Amino acid sequence: MAGEFGARKLKRDRARFRWRKPTYRNRVLGLRKKHDPLEGAPMAEGIVLEKRVVEQKQPSSGLIKCVRVRLIKNGKQITAFVPRTGAINSIAEHDQVLIAGSGGSQGGPIGSIPGVKWNVIKVNGVSLEQVRTGKKQKPVR
Repeated sequence: MAGEFGARKLKRDRARFRWRKPTYRNRVLGLRKKHDPLEGAPMAEGIVLEKRVVEQKQPSSGLIKCVRVRLIKNGKQITAFVPRTGAINSIAEHDQVLIAGSGGSQGGPIGSIPGVKWNVIKVNGVSLEQVRTGKKQKPVR
């Protein structure tokens, strides 16, 4: 539509049709933040429910040591990766752990670990790395 006030209709139509694009809709409604168990936060604390192993995706093979965690802030359950050799032995059930995102593209999983998007950083308020190497002792709860 041409004319002196043609831009008004073009502008209104463009605004209306933008809602059909999933990227625009998700961004404006904040759906990524609502869907995220950490609710947009970089880290969260939780209680360990169980230790478990996750098989790697093809073509890699091996068992990845993980823990199932119930978040304190909202009660949601997530699976978090326990990095480094022997670190899983430093974590027991009912320990309080601090988890952070793994840093995968757009908040996704890393490499050959399917569906695991978080790493364990601290156990009972002490760095997991220091407990693993024996520099500090984990406080008993």
